[in-house]
Amino acid sequence: MKHLKLLPITIAVGTVLGSAPILAATDAEVEALKARIDQLEKKVDIDYTYEQKSIELPPDIEVPRGVIFSGYARYGSAYKSSDERMVNAYGALNGNATGRLGNENYGGEFQLGKILKSDKGAVWDLVLMVDNYQDRSWAEDGGLNVKKMYAGATNLFESQPTLYFWGGRDFHQRTATNLNDYFWVTHDGQGGGFKNLDVGVGQFNLSFVGQVDDDMVGDNGKYAITSKWHDIPLGAANLNFYFNYGFASDRVLDDEDTADSRGVKSYQIAGELSLNGQRLVVRYADNAKDSAFDLVDDQQAFLVSVDGFYQLTPKSSVEYVAAYQSIDVSDDQDRANYNINIRPTYSWDDINSTWVELGYSLVDYDTIDATNKAWKVTLSQNVSFGPLANARPMIRFYTTIGNSDNEFAGYGDDGVTVQTTDLDTVTVGAMFEAWW
Repeated sequence: MKHLKLLPITIAVGTVLGSAPILAATDAEVEALKARIDQLEKKVDIDYTYEQKSIELPPDIEVPRGVIFSGYARYGSAYKSSDERMVNAYGALNGNATGRLGNENYGGEFQLGKILKSDKGAVWDLVLMVDNYQDRSWAEDGGLNVKKMYAGATNLFESQPTLYFWGGRDFHQRTATNLNDYFWVTHDGQGGGFKNLDVGVGQFNLSFVGQVDDDMVGDNGKYAITSKWHDIPLGAANLNFYFNYGFASDRVLDDEDTADSRGVKSYQIAGELSLNGQRLVVRYADNAKDSAFDLVDDQQAFLVSVDGFYQLTPKSSVEYVAAYQSIDVSDDQDRANYNINIRPTYSWDDINSTWVELGYSLVDYDTIDATNKAWKVTLSQNVSFGPLANARPMIRFYTTIGNSDNEFAGYGDDGVTVQTTDLDTVTVGAMFEAWW
């Protein structure tokens, strides 16, 4: 991608070098030309890449020329030779609780961004993203959907140079753990607000967002006021707090799928402590779980999660997550989910690596005498852009084996009979994953 962005510069420089006057240039002029080329390259190759979270411009960013293309994608094919292609315990609460490696659907998010700078120094960006996923939890029709279209601005006030205002549709307050691909706070939607207000100790974000109505243009009548007090120094550690409040308008009555949300209020409180690559998350939600948009009456959820990364040797590392979450609901499906995922990796050289991911998930029902269990092992041989575990693009050839043993998997046609399942997984696949 960098080479494509630099193509106009290369042509321009080649034209100059090919002209007759350059043959008579002095050493000083040649050095000046080289310095100019370096300057132009820096203006194109800046650190403005895709993140699951919102992009917030630093006030001193060097404004690139042209449009920035970034994104995330994973596409491939997987052959199953047993009951199920993927491994999941019924009723799991902690995302992809048996682990994501070799155990997820395909799709991608493709983003275009344009950065502008005014004569007075204010820096603006315009961002458009579309996505394409095979998983119906992401996209109802598997086609292209507009996930972002917003404008943002920073460096507006001399006293608050990092203060960033935004308005539009965005991946809002999207915070996750990697190995189980769990977004434990997420409020994707459209609205506006500000981020990175310097409050002396850390920074503060505040926004108003509405939940998008099934990838349409408007919202569905569910709203949230979101806030985050972040980057609070605590010795060598870093501390973030979240407080989010959800509510609905009368518009929810127009949709039978959301009508039960009328009059329901929700809130989330969460703390996130990070130290030397390790993180502790604690979150409580009332009438909600992962999002204040949930608006489920008489529901409480409590989460404790630890995750991190260790570089064991220059060639080996291990990443992990362990989580507990309980949920109390108005019916008889109160339960707790325990999960642990461990991913050791080894780099044979700068491009070849081997990963093994081990995952275990247990769902323990409270009022139903049932326990659901799932385990998974994935072996992945990789060819990647570099030797580090997060180097992308990456091509994977993998095999996943696992089992889910569910003592409770829903009610039968009579509304009483407990359905049980015992499903094996043996899958062989090839895919790529990249973010840029």
